[in-house]
Amino acid sequence: MIQVNNITKVYGKEKTVAVDHVSFSVKEGELFGLIGPDGAGKTSIFRMLTTLLLPDGGSATVNGFDVVKDFRKIRNSVGYMPGKFSLYQDLTIEENINFFATVFNTTVNENYHLIKDIYIQIEPFKKRRAGKLSGGMKQKLALCCALIHKPTVLFLDEPTTGVDPVSRKEFWEMLKRLKAQNITIVVSTPYMDEATLCDRIALIQEGVILSIDTPAAITASYPHELFAVKGDKMSSLLTALNSFSKIKTAYAFGEFAHAAFYAHAISAQEMRDYLKSKSIEMEAYQKIDASIEDCFIGFLKN
Repeated sequence: MIQVNNITKVYGKEKTVAVDHVSFSVKEGELFGLIGPDGAGKTSIFRMLTTLLLPDGGSATVNGFDVVKDFRKIRNSVGYMPGKFSLYQDLTIEENINFFATVFNTTVNENYHLIKDIYIQIEPFKKRRAGKLSGGMKQKLALCCALIHKPTVLFLDEPTTGVDPVSRKEFWEMLKRLKAQNITIVVSTPYMDEATLCDRIALIQEGVILSIDTPAAITASYPHELFAVKGDKMSSLLTALNSFSKIKTAYAFGEFAHAAFYAHAISAQEMRDYLKSKSIEMEAYQKIDASIEDCFIGFLKN
């Protein structure tokens, strides 16, 4: 459904590279995630694939249509939900959905089955202006408007940023139901925990793809023994761990420090003795499985 080949985007007189020869493909009916922090290039990629920006190099097709030559066909066949709420704030929920249906020469009744599960959650407020909605309700309205013309591919740019945890969970459940209708979904997010909800993911940083695979395959390929360490002084603990010759890298992860060893890890007693020599009292030391966030940090440290 989507084929991206060495696509590049450069901004300004300074020639700032936002997307650097990125390549990936997305299969029909797949839920594909672009995972990375702000400024990683996710939005630029989305805007090029939805024909809002012209690439400065490379090529890309969506549903077999070229993003430069066939932009009109792409715009008629994709749904796009930008990161910033961009619907008409002075129009009601009902008016926004009807407007977008009219723009694409369809009706709400014709494609109601696509939005039914989402719309029934906001229908009690259908006369409320969009600007007066909560973050979660705005999110659901924007998704309805992106779906109302029955797109074959749905692009969702950081759809859960700024919404509460309950709304985030509900949103991903809605995406699973849409995927079951064979809609191809490409979603971007800075939240590493959401990566595991995708079929495949691309980890991206500073416009460069670090890895592409299933979430399980990426975590399974983590090359180091990883331990969670807890001490009474976090800043001193990180300094001590990062100065230890057997540790490749250590970083804060909640109340623990995660330490990746070059080869085999040392015993708990050896770690306790080492930290004690640095005036740090060890409170916990246990081997753990790498998360997507651990893998992402690992790629950055290579």
